[in-house]
Amino acid sequence: MSQLAIDESTLLSERRIGALLRWAQESPGIPGAVFPFLASMAGAALLPGEATRLRVHDVTLPEEGFGEVRVRAGESRGVPLTPEIVGVLRKWIDQAGLKPGDLLFPGERGGPLPSSVYRKAWKQACEVVLSGEEREAGVGERVAILRESCLDLWLKAGVPVWVVAEWAGLSARTCPGDQVRSQMIRAAAVAVPRKT
Repeated sequence: MSQLAIDESTLLSERRIGALLRWAQESPGIPGAVFPFLASMAGAALLPGEATRLRVHDVTLPEEGFGEVRVRAGESRGVPLTPEIVGVLRKWIDQAGLKPGDLLFPGERGGPLPSSVYRKAWKQACEVVLSGEEREAGVGERVAILRESCLDLWLKAGVPVWVVAEWAGLSARTCPGDQVRSQMIRAAAVAVPRKT
């Protein structure tokens, strides 16, 4: 495993994630796909590259209850979606008029949502929502912190490490069941999804 250390003080709380996502949702000038994109990363521990490749047919969005996103990067895996994320995605798909084969988060000119677009929106959200001290400490520095924070929140909620590892696309080798929470977050930050 890599020795890259994740400063756990840079992980985002549910409250901070909610405030950052609300800003992205409510701010004029932010492209429509950005909020559901960020919400999906925060709620399903997706890497940015995984999220940009999702198609509408990769999500199961029931009228009520939990849904699922099928991540096809590396080895295909299913990740649960909370009813809140299901609602966000259902609304986005309807608003954007997306069809099953369409990209779930298209850019304004077609193709995947460009990283420059969601990174710019993320940076703006962090500048508005986070304090100067938080930003100086590196909180929210990278958009991928949404994934790492989601994994941390799942573990704190008592989801077994091996389940979180499966949802994150990590092999059992990368994250054996007896590792501590901080090692899991470190592994998730640097791990490459399994190849089939």
